[in-house]
Amino acid sequence: MNPHTKIDIRHSTCPHDCPSACALDVEVIDGATIGRVRGSKLQSYTAGVVCAKVARYAERIHHPDRLLYPLRRSGPKGSGQFSRISWDEALDEIAARFDAAESAFGAEAVWPYHYAGTMGLVMRGGANRLAHVKKYSRFYSTICSNIAHAGYAAGAGKVAGVDPREMAKSDLVVIWGTNAVSTQVNVMTHASRARKERGARIAAIDIYDNDTMKQADIKIILRPGTDGAFACGVMHALFRDGYADRDYLARYTDCPVELEAHLATRTPEWASSISGVPVEDIENFARAVGETKRSFFRLGYGFTRSRNGAAQMHAALCIPAVTGAWQYEGGGAFFNNAAIWEFDRTLVDGLDRLDPRTRALDQSKVGRILTGDAEALVGGPPVQAMLIQNTNPMSVAPEQRLVREGFVRDDLFVAVHEQFMTETAEMADIVLPATMFLEHDDLYYGGGQQHISVGASLIEPPGECRSNHQVIQALAQRLEAVHPGFEMTSREIIDATLLASNRGGIDQLEAELWRDLQPEFRMAHYLDGFAHADGKFHFRADWSTVNVPRNQPMGPWRAMPGLPDHWAVIEEADAQYPFRLATSPARSFLNSTFNETSSSQAREGAPTVLLHPADAAQLSVVDGDAIALGNERGETTLTARLSDGLRRGVLIAESIHPNRAHAGGWGINVLTGADPVAPHGGAAFHDNRVWARKADSPIAKPD
Repeated sequence: MNPHTKIDIRHSTCPHDCPSACALDVEVIDGATIGRVRGSKLQSYTAGVVCAKVARYAERIHHPDRLLYPLRRSGPKGSGQFSRISWDEALDEIAARFDAAESAFGAEAVWPYHYAGTMGLVMRGGANRLAHVKKYSRFYSTICSNIAHAGYAAGAGKVAGVDPREMAKSDLVVIWGTNAVSTQVNVMTHASRARKERGARIAAIDIYDNDTMKQADIKIILRPGTDGAFACGVMHALFRDGYADRDYLARYTDCPVELEAHLATRTPEWASSISGVPVEDIENFARAVGETKRSFFRLGYGFTRSRNGAAQMHAALCIPAVTGAWQYEGGGAFFNNAAIWEFDRTLVDGLDRLDPRTRALDQSKVGRILTGDAEALVGGPPVQAMLIQNTNPMSVAPEQRLVREGFVRDDLFVAVHEQFMTETAEMADIVLPATMFLEHDDLYYGGGQQHISVGASLIEPPGECRSNHQVIQALAQRLEAVHPGFEMTSREIIDATLLASNRGGIDQLEAELWRDLQPEFRMAHYLDGFAHADGKFHFRADWSTVNVPRNQPMGPWRAMPGLPDHWAVIEEADAQYPFRLATSPARSFLNSTFNETSSSQAREGAPTVLLHPADAAQLSVVDGDAIALGNERGETTLTARLSDGLRRGVLIAESIHPNRAHAGGWGINVLTGADPVAPHGGAAFHDNRVWARKADSPIAKPD
């Protein structure tokens, strides 16, 4: 008889999505492979639910195309021609090329480039530590959250809010600017519970009829970049119709009289003319919010990825302050819990060796940086050598023509530490095989919830895969970079970080599985005052001092509106570019992660663009036609998919498909811009004007 297969249920945390950071129960089979992955019922936010792509994680971690050995490029950049080499050969070459770049141009010619392919602190922070010790160019992360953080902090004073589990105790859950069904499935768990147990309504505010909108009772579809106008029209009606809580406003907010006067001209008719939302829908939404004290505003990232995104977040956040919803359990607002973690990251990031005089290069401007733009280079030397971890800029960064032009430079040395041969890895000189999260130890927190956890290594990595920490350690030794973090194991760094943060040690946290750090009710609802010095919620935003202290103000921040408003700084459609394009997330991909698995590829199919049937008729396009989109940055070709679930003149391309999946080889980010969004930088992925036409033939592939 065959021996029985031994299946153990082990626990971990998903590292791929900061807002969710789902608690996982993982089947470990015979101590060597994994089976089914489930959301753990032992953690109250995940509550037993996980997205389909992570449930199928065995498909990814045991994928036959995983990188297993170090490789050296043997053909032209981008050719995909590599030869296997040893780890010592690879690391020696990387260190030698880094030293050569430093000798020729100074230490700032080396740029460790990394991001959030893993949200774990240890695997993400080592590149910072190396940069700080060696005085390499620092990395200023702008692709994701800066815009949203600034807008929320402008109102509340810090980035933290109501316990997100209180959605289940709400009578109206407003899901604004996030397609939670696709990107934050646990939001729907708690919102659906409120509907089932309390008869609560779910309202969705977004730019198209996505999967979340399809589950909503109240549906608001607006034009991209007009959320601020919609919010002002709603607040006008709240004041006009007696729904403003004047006692709350007098006690907890900075300038309610000034706000009401300002909103006098921001009527629902005015808001409708900008947003495209019918006046009746604006009025009805205002009435629903005004009559429902327990209204919970779950604000997302999506509607902030616009040139006016911070102002839009601030405007939306002002609504529950006008109604006084913060006073009630199940009422108020939540975006992210960034302010509650209070981790001491000195060891993880090497903050004790940070020299603020060393330049910080903007992640989103990688194309401009690698093509020698003096402003993007902050007046410093050219970037000559890079180590890339946890990100795939050849797909996900804006201004793809410049990105590609930069990466094909013969004088640029690039080492990529990856799990698959991504389009960025194909441009590398050296490729290193990386572990996945179940193959190394790390420390996690949930941005959209309140738990911290240790994710332990559950199985051995395949082939010769090494973790980010191991690679940074080995390079530090060769580069003579000295820091305690380079001498410690991942578990030792986790333990020391927890102790320095007054969170106990690693053994204590592992015993708890997931520790709940949710602040008590009064603090989370700001009942003893908001986090500004005056204790007030600020309707008047001071964008010069908003609490995002990672860099100096960027973009046209001096022109930002103080009071909530529609800030007309977006890329407006015009005669040359008559359409507004947003690159919203696809359900089965997470940026470019999971687009290597066959189940995700099958669900998403070819790259498509949603357009209104009336617009399609004007373009002589029918469902399934090839359609070309373009602007001054570039062109790409997709498949047309007709939908009346969006406003006229709006296009939605759910992404990110690989560049090579597009006819012509240029992906959707060839159309997106890298100009910095005020007040602290960011990329406006959902704010693009384009032309559109039926594609007679694919455009030329990249050289």
